[in-house]
Amino acid sequence: MTINFSKKWIKITLHILVWVVLITLPYIINVNRSRPPHPLSSYEENQFLRLNFISYFYWIAIFYLNNKVLIPSFFYRKKYLWYGLSFVGCLLLAITIHSILFRILLPDFDFNLGRTLWFNTPTFLLTIAASAAFTMISDRINEEKRALQREQENMKTELSFLRSQISPHFIFNVLNNIVALVRLKSNELEPTVMKLSGLMQYMLYETDEEKVSIKTETEYLKAYIDLQKQRFGKKIVIETNIDIEREFDEIEPMLLIPFIENAFKHGVGMIEKPQIFVDLKTENELLTFTVRNKFSEDDTEVKDAASGIGLANVSRRLNLLYGKEHQLEIEKKNGWFNVCLTLKLTV
Repeated sequence: MTINFSKKWIKITLHILVWVVLITLPYIINVNRSRPPHPLSSYEENQFLRLNFISYFYWIAIFYLNNKVLIPSFFYRKKYLWYGLSFVGCLLLAITIHSILFRILLPDFDFNLGRTLWFNTPTFLLTIAASAAFTMISDRINEEKRALQREQENMKTELSFLRSQISPHFIFNVLNNIVALVRLKSNELEPTVMKLSGLMQYMLYETDEEKVSIKTETEYLKAYIDLQKQRFGKKIVIETNIDIEREFDEIEPMLLIPFIENAFKHGVGMIEKPQIFVDLKTENELLTFTVRNKFSEDDTEVKDAASGIGLANVSRRLNLLYGKEHQLEIEKKNGWFNVCLTLKLTV
């Protein structure tokens, strides 16, 4: 409500400023031409002031007639002949009203059409020009605002689609963990199912928010890594280092998990002494996230159809959400797959 109220008063103030200019400028320009050549009595002076004051109202009417009716109905539709005729009609109407008011307020003076045109035409042209400029600038601003809103809506739709792709991939991996525990008849099955329940709750409810706290996101990562540790046991070396400076910093939900998923998907299997290292640090509102895993360039293992979809999507999400406020480096070197992400956190 405060924002709408503020915008309303900005618009009102802008209209007031426009009319201050329109009212004062013509008077200044024509001040020496708007009076008869001979001196005026105080009564006659007051009557001329009344005439000028009343004339402001039909200039205002012409301003908004051009703004609301003539430009949208004729000019924007390229009906230039009709717009020109309306333009001339408005001038004639203004002169007619002025002549009637002149005869009523100043009956002792002869009405001079030439002097009236000389005095009122510049004011009329200025009013029409200001109305046209005001209309076109306002419409341009509104169109840019609508375009920005459409872009934001498209971004939200695309982000929702990208998240919907990540979530099934994540669930597929976690269910594989549970299947492995069932086959091993592990005592860890029940706590694992409870942990999965917590992860599902996070995915269903927390990810609807635009941002989550970095604390919530890292707890999610830890739970996922714990599930993987239960699955692989001592078959793989997993080292995790998480150092959070401020727990209330915020980040997009499920933005980091695809990197860890990718490490477990491609960093195990037909690899000698598999190792995965995860390092996450936040300092001065800057997040640094590194994931390293061994991989085999000669690995011929067939991956599932969803392989790699997480990294492609998270890269797209980063570009949409953080733009130049992030840097993502992905490198394959000497049998290691390295991912390093830095981005600016929000509070």
